[in-house]
Amino acid sequence: MYLEFYGLKEMPFGLTPDPRYIFKTESHLEMLATVRYSIEQNKGLVVVTGEVGTGKTTMLRAALQQFTDEVLCVYIFNPFLTASEFYEQLSSEFELGLPRTASKPELLEALGRLLATRHSQGLRTVLIVDEAHGLPTALLEEIRLLMNFETNSEKLLQVILSGQPALQEVLNRPALRQLKQRISLRSQVKPLNVFEINKYIRFRLKQAGAKNVNLFDNGAIGLIGNVSQGIPRVVNNICDNALLYGYAAGAGIITRDIIEEVIESLDLAPSGRTHQSSAFDDEVSSRS
Repeated sequence: MYLEFYGLKEMPFGLTPDPRYIFKTESHLEMLATVRYSIEQNKGLVVVTGEVGTGKTTMLRAALQQFTDEVLCVYIFNPFLTASEFYEQLSSEFELGLPRTASKPELLEALGRLLATRHSQGLRTVLIVDEAHGLPTALLEEIRLLMNFETNSEKLLQVILSGQPALQEVLNRPALRQLKQRISLRSQVKPLNVFEINKYIRFRLKQAGAKNVNLFDNGAIGLIGNVSQGIPRVVNNICDNALLYGYAAGAGIITRDIIEEVIESLDLAPSGRTHQSSAFDDEVSSRS
């Protein structure tokens, strides 16, 4: 194991979300502010988009952790649910106490009572639908109908649709124009730029207890940026493997050569890509 070799107390580049390792970029802070504002002001429907691995789900969880028990949040992660399965999950997650045989009108009536009661007590209710780009039009229409729970001035249910950039195209479908008109706020989680990648790697090493956070040289960081294109999940995978390769080779510093080995092993780049210069390499060099 490379932990002792590199003076680490724990794995710095795990692939599972860990709030202690949240690295907040400008776009992350913007998303946090957008979600917080939308919930506090009962804005209704919010759309969050970003490439795979940019940390949308992690940041949504971080945003909701800003609130205390006054916010009840339900996550829907499966985009392949039928309408009946969707409502069944809502009933279960919101603990409506209905039998599985309950009809859609019965479920909506119970949900409406719950939302009205919570709103009268100053409490907020949030539905987060992840992987929303994969939702069929019919299910998105059902979600639109949930937006009808409202007072004269405020929405009773706050809905956050989170998904890949393709979600924008989905919402542009003519059949979903009414849903699109209800979007009050949008936010985009962007990939890391080269400067942020450098800081991101150092930050995670520091969080893991490293005394030396300069374990990756400039050439290595530039290549990581080039291949990962700033996607944190890919950066983590490359860095974790690089530390393992470095440990096996007895290398105290992770160099570009080690990163090239990792990229070839993980099959992360087209042929010849790892030996090409890029804007990431040039930018790192200019900052050194």
